[in-house]
Amino acid sequence: MDRTVRTVEDVFALLDGLFSTAPGADEGRLATGDGRDYWDRFYTDRSRPVPFFAEKPDENLAAHLDRGLLVPGRALDLGCGHGRNALHLAARGFRVDAVDLSPVAVAWGEERARAAGADVRFHCGDAFALSADELPGPYDLVVDSGCLHHLPPHRRIGYLALLDRVLAPGGHLALTAFAAGPDGTGSELSDAELYRARSLEGGLAFTPDGLRRIFADLTEVELRRMREQPDDSELFGVPFLWTALFRRDAAR
Repeated sequence: MDRTVRTVEDVFALLDGLFSTAPGADEGRLATGDGRDYWDRFYTDRSRPVPFFAEKPDENLAAHLDRGLLVPGRALDLGCGHGRNALHLAARGFRVDAVDLSPVAVAWGEERARAAGADVRFHCGDAFALSADELPGPYDLVVDSGCLHHLPPHRRIGYLALLDRVLAPGGHLALTAFAAGPDGTGSELSDAELYRARSLEGGLAFTPDGLRRIFADLTEVELRRMREQPDDSELFGVPFLWTALFRRDAAR
């Protein structure tokens, strides 16, 4: 019998495997290393009618900027996809690092940045495994538009550790995530039930209190539903997502 667990990371890898080896598993939905192949396939066909393939930033992110809740500085875009939020931040004066698991998505983002003349530094890899040299921080803003809800529960530990390392005192986390409830989307299984099901069921749904519990070390600035946008809007908005803005204590 092979005994492979010696470190905490070994335990995490074992738990990742529960999702990636189950029959019919949706391992491609993981926002960590095991999901790379799925996300490459997802981004390969740019003509697919995927709402967030549009070259539009999130409406909540644009609103935070317009209201002066966020001011230009250094920004990190987690799970940046083809760079729609990263390019918007660069256009608003931010110095942006953008990271995604998928080489296909990163190549698309780099292509868009060149066409726009935007100075965005793209990184391909698992954001929670990249070194301090690659994502040095501190960042005044961390943007997560759909990364958290594709993480298995045990990987939230690495997510929070990354925030603790890179988010500057007084810095902000701008988040969107699947909403629980009849007009939301995503799986509402408990964390324990997810491991028994061995599936993330396409993504995890959160309640407001659930998000507040996860980010209890940060101060809530705003937590609301994303505002739906018409097709001709310059912004992206769908009503089944929560949007949240949290701030780190400046004393830290």
